[in-house]
Amino acid sequence: MPDYGAGGLFGFIRSVADFLDGQRWGFAPVPSESPAGRVDPVLDRSVEPGHPPDDASDRVLVFLLVDGLGDGFLQHHGEGSHLLARRRSRMTSVFPSTTASAVTATLTGLSPAAHGLTGWFINDTRFGGVLAPLPMKMRADHSNVPGWRATRRLFPYPTLFMHRQRPSMLVMPADIAHSPFSLRHGRGAGLMPHTGLASLADAMVSAVDYLGRGRSGGYVHAYYPEFDALSHAFGCGSDEALAEFRAVDACFATLLERLAGRNCDLVVSADHGFIDSPPECFVRLERYPEALDMMVRPMWGERRAAFCEIRPGAEQDFAALVRSELAGKAALAPSADVLAAGLLGPGPEHERLRERIGTHLLLMEHGWTIWDHRAGESEHEMIGVHGGLSADEMWVPFIHVRCDAS
Repeated sequence: MPDYGAGGLFGFIRSVADFLDGQRWGFAPVPSESPAGRVDPVLDRSVEPGHPPDDASDRVLVFLLVDGLGDGFLQHHGEGSHLLARRRSRMTSVFPSTTASAVTATLTGLSPAAHGLTGWFINDTRFGGVLAPLPMKMRADHSNVPGWRATRRLFPYPTLFMHRQRPSMLVMPADIAHSPFSLRHGRGAGLMPHTGLASLADAMVSAVDYLGRGRSGGYVHAYYPEFDALSHAFGCGSDEALAEFRAVDACFATLLERLAGRNCDLVVSADHGFIDSPPECFVRLERYPEALDMMVRPMWGERRAAFCEIRPGAEQDFAALVRSELAGKAALAPSADVLAAGLLGPGPEHERLRERIGTHLLLMEHGWTIWDHRAGESEHEMIGVHGGLSADEMWVPFIHVRCDAS
């Protein structure tokens, strides 16, 4: 289950928000099932053993988000790595455990319930139905989302970086740094594009040096997506993913050397982890035309957690079909129950949240995925997947190194 307190990625970002508001930063994940986990995460002042917190106001906090680097992968494949050696703990992602939901949370300090991005695809009838908010493309034909004011209407909330006492720098891949989504969610921060791991390290060090010259310190938010892309394409245990992990680890080692003595904290984590789903575990819902007839529109969300809107009066028939045809593959839950269970986090709710969660959620069993390919729609095959509630998808590492001034 996602932890939106001191045991989760959301709690970490809330501690960043408090740091940007002028408080001293000190965070260590505390699972919410323990009594200590019920406190506000900003009150957790734990730091690396042997390094008491300092009161310097000019300290820089650096966060590197490696897309898809789950804690399970790190512990299974990271033996001998610099990243595993400096892993302090683990924390949960948000739900759904996917980039659109989790990265948006890290850029806004809002839960999925509050920012409304409930998966790679969302439903928004103002723009014609199901769309992908990060690339700003419609699901059906991959056309651009209509309307030049679309970003303001889709993302009507402030960012993490706006109206803060401390400044922020956003280090993003050059190919998405100036996308509508990135520009909208980077408001209030300086922008530094990068073009790969070497460029990423250069940009992060430059950002630290720039912020370190000020009296108030600041925050560097860096994002690296290639591990995720390779895990999708080849599988999360593939040679390609392992080679990329080693390259990321080498970059991390370089950062440790270059940030030494720069009076900063370096945190590395991820938005989600991965599992592999073989083709034989892919449910093609279009093979059940009676199911499609019961749906108002194509599904949205994720292949591991698919939202749908069932026609009024067809709810019992749809549930019966899932029980008979998808037993052991998918569990069906009313979306109202998903919301009541707190899976999408604390509010206030996004103004269109009820539209974004539909009437039901198909939550897939381990290893299974689902989608409803429609006529004329291009297919996107993938081996590595995420979005569900399995441990490998939900747990992300908490890696923390203090780079103290000499």
